[in-house]
Amino acid sequence: MPTFEEYPNRKRNEDLIAYNPDNKDYTYSADDLISFYDDKNISTLLLINPDNPSGNYILKNDVFKIAKWAEKRKIRLIVDESFVDFVDKEECPTLINEDIINDYPQLIVIKSISKSFGVPGLRLGVMVCNDLDIINYIKKDVSIWNINSFAEFYMQIFEKYKGDYEDGIKKFKEIRKKYIVELSEIKSLRVVPTQANYVLCEILDKYTARELTRILLDEYNIFIKDLSTKKGFKGQFVRLAIKRPEENDKLIKALETILK
Repeated sequence: MPTFEEYPNRKRNEDLIAYNPDNKDYTYSADDLISFYDDKNISTLLLINPDNPSGNYILKNDVFKIAKWAEKRKIRLIVDESFVDFVDKEECPTLINEDIINDYPQLIVIKSISKSFGVPGLRLGVMVCNDLDIINYIKKDVSIWNINSFAEFYMQIFEKYKGDYEDGIKKFKEIRKKYIVELSEIKSLRVVPTQANYVLCEILDKYTARELTRILLDEYNIFIKDLSTKKGFKGQFVRLAIKRPEENDKLIKALETILK
């Protein structure tokens, strides 16, 4: 915590053992998780990597360290890598690879297609593991027609545009670097480093997260994510999406005016 809450919301509070990073950027490493959970009686460990909304990212080799520890403990490791395409800390950060899945029988990898491809309405995602019992269970639990014709067509034509997508991701990473630099220059705003397509920011004074969100929407027609109701935060935090340069510039100018 803080993290994407749709997973913990599916469980009872008494069934959850949450790790809370003890630092202002809400960062954590593989060693932090292993050390925290090593004496805990858990059956499953869920890791969102990069995390939401912090943008924290654990390198692939360090995720392998967690996976090896989980194998020894007979703990199911679920890794949600829905934002992994935005990572620039290393090449090929994804765990969706047949050799990796075969090496770690306790590993399940989940990826939402909507995040990186910008198609949330298609409701597309993938789950990968080498436990056939789980695969068969999931297949029985979903509807017979679990994707529609639009989503099916999208998956059929994706390879045709794969090169364009890779070029787009490369351009996005350049835009993100510039955006973070410009945000960091705004008074009363503390920017947390990110490997995702959003930036976690702390409002240091003058306004609460809710007040800033309201002002941006009412006066500038810009909608940001108010994180004041999300569990795990100490302070006033908002999440800013990284969008097209002209949209990023519009938000930056608004924040410069409001937080001057």
